[in-house]
Amino acid sequence: MDLMLYTTLDSPIGELLLLGDDRALHGLYMQEGRKPVRIAARWERSAQPFAQVRTQLQEYFAGERITFDVPLVMKGTPFERRVWQALRDIPYGNTVSYGEIAHRVGQPSAARAVGLANGRNPIAVIVPCHRVIGANGTLTGYGGGLERKRQLLELEGGQTVLDRFGGCVL
Repeated sequence: MDLMLYTTLDSPIGELLLLGDDRALHGLYMQEGRKPVRIAARWERSAQPFAQVRTQLQEYFAGERITFDVPLVMKGTPFERRVWQALRDIPYGNTVSYGEIAHRVGQPSAARAVGLANGRNPIAVIVPCHRVIGANGTLTGYGGGLERKRQLLELEGGQTVLDRFGGCVL
């Protein structure tokens, strides 16, 4: 097994943990969300391999970047990988429902399974699981918490989420 490297990054949505090797990003986790990741004793702290992703994230949070082009390694089931690719295909500033993602991956009755795969997304923000909403337009489950989901959607939309979603209350 290759040596896993990590670093952290302060961001507008809290501390982010970046995990990978010298070739690709394997994980991006919100440490102040519902599922913080414990740093394993065998991981080595190193900021250098993450310079490109750090720059792209800073540009994203500054409103200067709408797509990411960093190498990713995402381990999951074939279904999870199809869902994660469908997430990457959601354009910046747009949202889709879990049911729509289920249709896009060829399993129209699998909205709940899409929700589970969405929740297992190992690379938050870059693989934009925050762009998936409930069928009725409400903000639903997010590992980083609904307030962070709201922040990311507002960053991308330039208007308040309540305006975009017809005044629904969370």
